[in-house]
Amino acid sequence: LNFKYKQNFNYNDFYVSESNYYSFKLIEKWPMWEKNILNIFGEKFCGKTHLANIFINKNKGIKIKEEEINDAVFKKFKLYENIIIDDYKNKCDEKLMYSIFNLVDQDNKYLIINSRTPINEINYELNDLKSRSKNCLFAKIDNPDDELMFAIILKSFSDRQILIDKKLIDYIIKRIDRSYGKIEEFIYKVDELSLKKKKAIDFKIIKEIL
Repeated sequence: LNFKYKQNFNYNDFYVSESNYYSFKLIEKWPMWEKNILNIFGEKFCGKTHLANIFINKNKGIKIKEEEINDAVFKKFKLYENIIIDDYKNKCDEKLMYSIFNLVDQDNKYLIINSRTPINEINYELNDLKSRSKNCLFAKIDNPDDELMFAIILKSFSDRQILIDKKLIDYIIKRIDRSYGKIEEFIYKVDELSLKKKKAIDFKIIKEIL
């Protein structure tokens, strides 16, 4: 049975380390930003959506995925001071995206764009959008250090209602790729193998997945 699990995006579940300190501090610092638009970028699973949820819960606003951007969303945007676009990859109409930038400027709103690469490095066809994408605050979430890896692995197992020995986490950290995506993939496979074997997660299962 493919049971889903609930990810916790609460304030207290976000672990701050050197890798994400600057992004977290900018979220905390709002509205004392130098610019109205913030681009948080980094690898998949690095915590961008978690930060967006922390911001929304604290400051109110609207959060949408890029695929939800259309002419109709502008009526919704008008109602909020803060707008978050999550998982931006420049797949939507560039003219609509440019209009969002204009709306933010004209109505003195705040915009957070979460993306895997910095938006000023995207090869836009619309020159106006290319120019506007450079006039933002940029915050990169770096690859995780050991401290953050430990917290992510512990939280990911906890989200799945799994208790795991700290010695096992230390063992994993020393052997796994320093990548948010690889950590997520590893935990999924360990959980899956543990269920198939009907056994608690131990060194043998971890070694098999590694």
